[in-house]
Amino acid sequence: MAKIILAGGSGFIGQLLAGHFTGKGDEVIVLTRSKNSTLGKVKYVHWDGQTTGAWVNELEGSEVLINLSGKSVNCRYNEKNKQEILSSRINATKVLGKALAMLKSPPPLWINAASATIYRHAEDRPQDEFAGELGTGFSVDVCKQWEATFFEQHIPGVRKVGLRIAIVLGKNGGVMPYFFNVARFGMGGKQGNGRQYFSWVHENDLTAIIDFFIVHKELEGIFNVSSPNPIKNSEFMATVRKAVKMPFGLPATKWMLKIGVWALRTETELILKSRWVIPTRLQQAGYKFKVENIERAVKLSGSR
Repeated sequence: MAKIILAGGSGFIGQLLAGHFTGKGDEVIVLTRSKNSTLGKVKYVHWDGQTTGAWVNELEGSEVLINLSGKSVNCRYNEKNKQEILSSRINATKVLGKALAMLKSPPPLWINAASATIYRHAEDRPQDEFAGELGTGFSVDVCKQWEATFFEQHIPGVRKVGLRIAIVLGKNGGVMPYFFNVARFGMGGKQGNGRQYFSWVHENDLTAIIDFFIVHKELEGIFNVSSPNPIKNSEFMATVRKAVKMPFGLPATKWMLKIGVWALRTETELILKSRWVIPTRLQQAGYKFKVENIERAVKLSGSR
């Protein structure tokens, strides 16, 4: 039985990983800003994401640390939220590095979440870890600083892997409930011009990829975590409509999306940016994707 540490593991991906590891019989400890508690097979330990404390002892002798900490980007990018989005990621990564340096037996693997949105808007060619071009703007700057902070932490004996994660499709959260609901109400047409690429990864692959890094101790550095088959927005929306048996879908123009995301308190970038990302390093390392096509990914995500 391995001890797995999830820093900031209360969100969709964190709960997914917690269920995955407890299902295998592992001990899972989630570092949370809430009070200490135990829920099912998961132990929740309080931390503030900024300073060391009693929580540091939980990391001693663990198998892997997975850092998912950071304020959700699904919000309006006002100055207050922008500062929190950046500081929550930078501070948590720094204090985890400090904590690991304090341990007698630190975890041999530290996985830090990052985002595939670090690449530029791309409709001309796919972006990978070797030839991909980084973008500009607030979201990209956050990604750059987050990754830089992570790789600045040097702890002897600790292997570091940074995951540029695409949009995760799954049953119990994430983006799919939104897309299913939009399609059911007849609004599931293309968004914007529909030509922007949608890079995605199914939750079954995300958990399997984490396991892959635990087993393959020779792997380190940056990896794209995305399906090898990204698709255009228009194709994705057509797949969602088919899943909910809706024969038509009204398109959403850019100005309509601006109104919609304002009401939802989020940003159009999350929908309109063309993320054409492919997982070259993972495939070169020998990882075989479990869910390669969008039809199966949407079906597995359920359309309750």
